[in-house]
Amino acid sequence: MTAYCSNMWWPPTESVGGLLNSAIFFAFSALTLYNFMSAIFEGPGYLPTQWKPAQPEDATYLQYCNTCQGYKAPRAHHCRKCGQCVLKMDHHCPWINNCVGHCNHAHFTAFLFWAVCGCLQASVVLSCSLYRALNRVWYIYYGNGTEPLVVLSVYALIFCVFCLGLSVGVVLAVGMLLYFQLRSIIRNQTGIEDWIVEKAHHRRDPGDPKFVYPYNLGWMNNLKQVLNWTCDPVGDGITWPVAQGCDQYTLTREQQQQKCEKRQRTRMYTVVENYSGSWVPITKGWRVLCHPPFTDEPRIPLQKGNTILVTRWRRLVL
Repeated sequence: MTAYCSNMWWPPTESVGGLLNSAIFFAFSALTLYNFMSAIFEGPGYLPTQWKPAQPEDATYLQYCNTCQGYKAPRAHHCRKCGQCVLKMDHHCPWINNCVGHCNHAHFTAFLFWAVCGCLQASVVLSCSLYRALNRVWYIYYGNGTEPLVVLSVYALIFCVFCLGLSVGVVLAVGMLLYFQLRSIIRNQTGIEDWIVEKAHHRRDPGDPKFVYPYNLGWMNNLKQVLNWTCDPVGDGITWPVAQGCDQYTLTREQQQQKCEKRQRTRMYTVVENYSGSWVPITKGWRVLCHPPFTDEPRIPLQKGNTILVTRWRRLVL
């Protein structure tokens, strides 16, 4: 629709500016599709099954993955949807049906950037074209005769408004996601590591030494680790440069301590009602149906009388 409107609003065959406008838009579109497909098919990079550290004694600093039957390398996390341990996992993205991790982080960020650029240009073209089309009669009678006329049929007008809404929506929604990704890259801190660092600071007393995040090397070095002209990953995804005073297992040791505290605060509960594990528990009433937990974790079927161990909970105010 943007290309269709551009041919009337700023025809590429009549001026250099119009030609550049169309060429830039198609370049944005091509770069968006290329990086989108690259993020999908290159994948995040996976830790080999049954992986072990080169030094056997280092295994004490690492968590063990029962599914992959191996240890988790620093910054690696197991993805239930992918079924594998992902190198420097940031999150599982449903739009690319894959994880965002070490190998495709640059392509995913580039995809977001070019998509926002293309939709921003589309928003300008479509809004200007819509304005010209709605005021076409005024330009015919009171214009100087040099303004391009944009003629939209009823269906074209509907499509134009619809596409304009989509373009603005992408700029806002994907632009926000792009902001979070760039912030993550500048800090060299994935979404999962944000949560780990937050708990690391929260669990310490005011007089305790502060936790030093080991992978923050300064914003420039952090950018160079992910973004480059080829979008190729830097490093093997297992061994990472760390800040002064830290080592390869600074973060993994913190994770182990958090896991230990998590097990210590485990509470035991007895199930009082059967639950099928459905995402839409209609039989439990409207209050339960309309207050789902904000998580993509699987629902667990329960039988009355079962004993479950709960490590995370939220106090309810009745």
